[in-house]
Amino acid sequence: KSIWPIPELRIAQQRPVYSVPIAPFFRDVLIAPPPNRINLPSMSPNEMNSDNSSPLNRRDMLRASGLIAGGALLANASTTRADHHKKPAPWRYGLNMSTIRGQNLSAAEEIEIAGKAGYDCIEPWFRKIAEYTKSGGKLKDLKKRIDGHGLTVESAIGFAPWIVADKARRAKGFEEAKRDMDTIAQLGGIRIAAPPAGAARNSPVDPMQAAERYAKLLDLGVKMGVIPQVEMWGGHTSIGTVGKAISIAIESGHPKACFLGDVYHTYKGGSNFDGLKLIPGVFLQTFHMNDYPADPPRETIRDEHRVYTGDGIAPISDILKGFRQVGAAPVLSLEVFNKTYWKQDALQVAKTGLRKMKESVAKSGV
Repeated sequence: KSIWPIPELRIAQQRPVYSVPIAPFFRDVLIAPPPNRINLPSMSPNEMNSDNSSPLNRRDMLRASGLIAGGALLANASTTRADHHKKPAPWRYGLNMSTIRGQNLSAAEEIEIAGKAGYDCIEPWFRKIAEYTKSGGKLKDLKKRIDGHGLTVESAIGFAPWIVADKARRAKGFEEAKRDMDTIAQLGGIRIAAPPAGAARNSPVDPMQAAERYAKLLDLGVKMGVIPQVEMWGGHTSIGTVGKAISIAIESGHPKACFLGDVYHTYKGGSNFDGLKLIPGVFLQTFHMNDYPADPPRETIRDEHRVYTGDGIAPISDILKGFRQVGAAPVLSLEVFNKTYWKQDALQVAKTGLRKMKESVAKSGV
């Protein structure tokens, strides 16, 4: 005779416990079907409530709990394995306006360039939007231009000091972030960058405190309808590696937490590119695409040395394959600060950048 079923011991097969996809190497191991039931020693209701010589001893309970947890994990792995065979989402290509910043165009002109070049979306800078509105431009007119070209605003770049230790500065930073979120929401935007702006490089912010502040920023973002993505700056003492950025996102405990990555910054910060394959796909919504040369070396390389995707030594194909391995399809947003490109025709730069991103994707086979 078995005491099964006890409600508390049922295997949750219909609704997986974890909402984040299991990484591929776990998925390949956990392929057995989940158990339907667990047979435990029989006992009466009185024996179940008794502390004296119960057949269901501590070892049995630990064994049962282990099977239950394993069963739930296996059920989720089975579901994830089935999802793995779905057709991957198509890549979408974005233009980060830093790429044509040196041409000194207005926000409206930058949108025109992105549309004519054939991009799917844009990643504007708040500084340029502020210049536009201060000169009499209207956000609703920018929105019409964006919609007219069939573009979306997947992310935007701002520098609100949300992470700083000083409470007064941080409060002002949150107010700035709120204004930025409101601005980008009026343009139809859905995300903004959340870099370690304002944090002193010689005085790193404690990661757990950063996570707490990021969680509050996310709460604000949910209210505003614009989600902040924790962004790393390669080598920065507060968020200078992929690991630190992901740790802050995880420790925030927030369901909307996500990571804004970058090829150049991953290299500059000394992070291992294979680490990107360990990030849950849901964390990867936007990723800055670029490349870097072999010279100058990591220690002295700067933003201005970034080149078009595929023109440097970065493992672009492996990065793209890694995204697919974790079930991610982030917007691939071209972000370079190359002064040579800034001297060229903006439309030609935008077209070249898009073409080279697409060539890199084709080369990767994903």
